[in-house]
Amino acid sequence: MSYGYPNAFEADLGEHGSLGRALLTIARSAIAERLDLGSSVEPSDPPLTQPGATFVTLHSYGALRGCIGSLEPVRPLGVDVRENALAAAFRDPRFPPLTARELDATSVDVSLLSPAQRLVVTDEEDLMRQLRPGIDGLILEHDGRRATFLPQVWESIPDPRDFAAALKEKAGWPQGFWGARMNVYRYVTTKWAERDFPSYEMQR
Repeated sequence: MSYGYPNAFEADLGEHGSLGRALLTIARSAIAERLDLGSSVEPSDPPLTQPGATFVTLHSYGALRGCIGSLEPVRPLGVDVRENALAAAFRDPRFPPLTARELDATSVDVSLLSPAQRLVVTDEEDLMRQLRPGIDGLILEHDGRRATFLPQVWESIPDPRDFAAALKEKAGWPQGFWGARMNVYRYVTTKWAERDFPSYEMQR
């Protein structure tokens, strides 16, 4: 399995601040429309029409409130962030669906994933030598089961061994598991948060 954007996408990202604002606008307006609190907005930045993979993360009063995303760029970036925003708000199985009363207290983050690089590793010790704490998002895949942690998970799990162990637990594998057919990928993200745009937050 391969992950990654077409080269044209990487060349046409444009001004990162503008793109981030557009993605955040799409995400919040999609959630608001579903709650009958407004209509969806579709910014017209050209990169939004090209394939992209995103994660949308919601926080409420400093606590995680939902996080859903895509690992592969299989649909236009604007569509991907809208669908992941709706999934994070209403279909994350860890949380009840977001309510209209909660929306004002909910902040939105959008992470745009880079092409994922396959790592050739012989075992978990080899992975520890190659993993870049604080930088890498990590994908583990074995016999059709797959799990990932975004790079921001390093903020709460800074130790590489704990990071890998927690990701394996997330995938449902037993402690110490390392199958011969384990596939390993890493990626980085460009992340935007509403708190990075004070003027944007004031308009909410």
